[in-house]
Amino acid sequence: MITIDGPAGAGKSTISRMTAKRLGSKYVDTGALYRAVALQAIRTGVTDKNSELALLCRNLNLKILWKEDYMLLLLDGLELGNCLRTQEVSMRASAVAAIPAVREYLLKFQRTLGLAKGMVFEGRDMGTVVFPDADLKIYLDADPAVRAARRYKESVATSLEQITAAMKRRDQNDGQRELAPLKPAKDALIIDSTDLSTRQVVDKIMEQF
Repeated sequence: MITIDGPAGAGKSTISRMTAKRLGSKYVDTGALYRAVALQAIRTGVTDKNSELALLCRNLNLKILWKEDYMLLLLDGLELGNCLRTQEVSMRASAVAAIPAVREYLLKFQRTLGLAKGMVFEGRDMGTVVFPDADLKIYLDADPAVRAARRYKESVATSLEQITAAMKRRDQNDGQRELAPLKPAKDALIIDSTDLSTRQVVDKIMEQF
């Protein structure tokens, strides 16, 4: 099992998917799971109270399918696509990720997935909390300006300034929360992708085998 953690815009999704493909493994975007909870909370008007989110999670019908090297996330049988990638959902995902009921629900969900061999898990606390005994732990980072520019290229309705500000808030929220803050595992291989292509990063990961 490989875990790849890091902040938004570091290239985790692309790197994780490419690594899984090279290894013939399945790739799990755990951030999408938190986004799914956030989206459902927004849709249903649920607040960030632990009791309300606990009830929401108990009734959540999440399922993962894989299509070639892509992970498809279904909620109530319907595929969740770009609706998970809005700034509103991103910021709400950061908030719900600090709620114990959500983390408990998704911890069990992720560890159940991890029972399969040879998985690549992407997230923010995969190597520190969810899979502390993973075979290889990667912490992927990049210069904040580079990370914001990468996200801007993916956006169709948000300015670079807005993305930069939102990313700064997300970094603060993720890094300063008491429950499972974003940080490298002590035994993680730290890779700065600022000046590296995705292929170069994947090559560095593959060198560990």
